[in-house]
Amino acid sequence: MSRPEADVSVRVAWADDAAAIAALQVRAWAEQYGELLPAGALPDEEQAAARWHASLQRPPDARVRVLVALERARVVGYAITAPATDPDRDPVSDGEVLDLTVAPAERGRGHGSRLLQACADTLVADRFSRAVTWAIAGDDALRAFLTSAGWEVDSAHRALDLDGSGEVVVKQVRLHTDLGS
Repeated sequence: MSRPEADVSVRVAWADDAAAIAALQVRAWAEQYGELLPAGALPDEEQAAARWHASLQRPPDARVRVLVALERARVVGYAITAPATDPDRDPVSDGEVLDLTVAPAERGRGHGSRLLQACADTLVADRFSRAVTWAIAGDDALRAFLTSAGWEVDSAHRALDLDGSGEVVVKQVRLHTDLGS
């Protein structure tokens, strides 16, 4: 007897995915940053959906891509790729994974790996030869996931101001990988 296989995939996001991406983002940020942020600092889901919809209809750059991980037709993760923005990176040859988020309840089911591979494929298609991403310094699970996929921590680090006041700061480390030829 054969086992049914899950209907999972990754594709470029459509404007119609905006509400699902926003809902996922708000839930994931609440889990990741909720203890750090003051009450009311998390984005409003409706406003976030409107921003996602606008950015998906009109990306700020032709090489900014939003990818979604799907289980059946349900969005369970998203990632954003773009030219690297760090001053020590070349935006022509260096791409960046700006965000890679999988719904907390869906982690450990391969969605993150599929998204990360799709990010690499997308960056290669956009002619980048290297990629970088940032991770919270204390997020050992994310760092382990990325290093198991061939990413390496480099010497760059930064402090991310979460609420713009300078009072809620998260330390991050940068990871990089060679996208090969």
